[in-house]
Amino acid sequence: MRGAAVTTAAAAAVLLLAGSGCGTTPHYAPPSATYHVAPDGDDRNAGTSPDEAWRTLDRAERTGLEPGDRLLLKGGARFAGTITVGENEAGDADRPVTIGSYGGGRATVAATDTPGISVHNTAGVAIRDVEVTGAGSSYTREGGINLYSDLPGGEKLEGVAVTDVEVSGFRAGIAVGGTQSGSGFRDVTVRQAELHGNKDVGLLTYGPAFDAGKPAYAHRDVRVEEVEAHHNTGDPRLTDTHSGNGIILGGVRDATVRDSSAHDNGTRASAKAPAGPVGIWAYDAADIVLEHNTSYRNHTGSAVDGAGFGLDANVTGSTIQYNLAFQNDGPGYYVYTDKKNGAHIQNTIRYNVATENGRKLPVNGALAVHGQDIRNLDIYQNTLVMSDSPNGPGPAVRLRGGQTGVALRNNILVTEHAPLITAEAGLGTRDVILQGNDYAASAGPWSIDWAGRSFAGLGAWRDATGQERVDGRPSGLNADPCFAGGASPAVRSAADARLIVPDCASLAGRGLDLRALFGTDAGAVDYFGRPAGTPPPIGAAVPSAPR
Repeated sequence: MRGAAVTTAAAAAVLLLAGSGCGTTPHYAPPSATYHVAPDGDDRNAGTSPDEAWRTLDRAERTGLEPGDRLLLKGGARFAGTITVGENEAGDADRPVTIGSYGGGRATVAATDTPGISVHNTAGVAIRDVEVTGAGSSYTREGGINLYSDLPGGEKLEGVAVTDVEVSGFRAGIAVGGTQSGSGFRDVTVRQAELHGNKDVGLLTYGPAFDAGKPAYAHRDVRVEEVEAHHNTGDPRLTDTHSGNGIILGGVRDATVRDSSAHDNGTRASAKAPAGPVGIWAYDAADIVLEHNTSYRNHTGSAVDGAGFGLDANVTGSTIQYNLAFQNDGPGYYVYTDKKNGAHIQNTIRYNVATENGRKLPVNGALAVHGQDIRNLDIYQNTLVMSDSPNGPGPAVRLRGGQTGVALRNNILVTEHAPLITAEAGLGTRDVILQGNDYAASAGPWSIDWAGRSFAGLGAWRDATGQERVDGRPSGLNADPCFAGGASPAVRSAADARLIVPDCASLAGRGLDLRALFGTDAGAVDYFGRPAGTPPPIGAAVPSAPR
């Protein structure tokens, strides 16, 4: 839309206030306007009431939107075209321009070869209660709700809220982007969104190429809440990168994904792609929190990824906590970087549950840590169960080279017929340390594969490697966790997480006191929000009353 001139009446009011003789100049906010669009409207109308509605989005595009204005589409109706809020419009976070529906139900913006709703080089915008659908090249090129800044100088445009929307048929359902200058958005909220049927990803934030010496995150303060990203299929013709993801946070600092889900994504991802899609993950990012989410039945066409959650290249100071991953093609959780730049550091994975992952790629287990330069990673109070997959057994944890200061403590690790851990050679206790974990083989023999050697007992592995010792004393257990749902609980929904609660006293209060011993914040509550106690239990859940 074009910027609109200030009305004569508004200009006169400003002059009167400026010449009023007061000691201070009163704040004056120009009156806002509400415009309506309806299928039975007329583009010759004023648009300022339901009875005087415009008929098309093309007409709406010819009117500039000032701070506080509203553009409302008739609920239940379908409107072909796109809505653009450009550089000379909106811009006031305290008086946002609103795009939404009126009269009951959601209106649909049906785009072909363009974004459905585009916000370019401006902010102070609220998008609510609409459905956005794409067709044509929108599926391969565009974001359905597309926020983009290419302003110079690293400016952060403040205030965008996207609430109660459904987006399908685009390359990305919702995309928030910035350019090499580091310009982008600040204070962005996406809440109660259903994002499905898109090619590459449900929700994406991205920014400039990462420079470890001078990180320039395009976006700050991003909140993603109650978002469902599902059946974003991927493109079988796309062979140079991954497609079919749920939620991706890239080029951002201070962001949260909470109470959201990613499921059934990546079903058509290419087998020739160099990497596979993932449910919820971050890259080129700092201070990220992924919490209270579920990620399940996500797929990959290639021989990698297909995970539930991940911290990928150049992620620092970030936390994955209180999440559930099940029935993904790859691991439930992974940490990875292919960069030797010291930018993957000080991350935490705690109080998460994983079960029945590795359905296609069991070799990577329930949790995988691998890459070039991973530093100071804390993994504690998780319950990682790896039942045999249709493609064979897999470990609870897979550890590969390139790690320094990685600690796994107070976790429950369970497998059926695979080794509980597989670890490459060259990982000493300064690289990876395991302490206070419980190792349980639910069906086959107990074993750990470490540096090409197989160990059939906790004591033999401890003596050979120096693992599972605290201040020289033995730690760790090989006790049955007595899950409420049996030896290998079958989780099919978030409600089924109760099946991984230990149902006997074998692990109650048996965890290491992480704060006292290592200065680690063990967290006040378990996966279910119950007091964790001091010392905490082993695993993500406090045991129920002992039998």
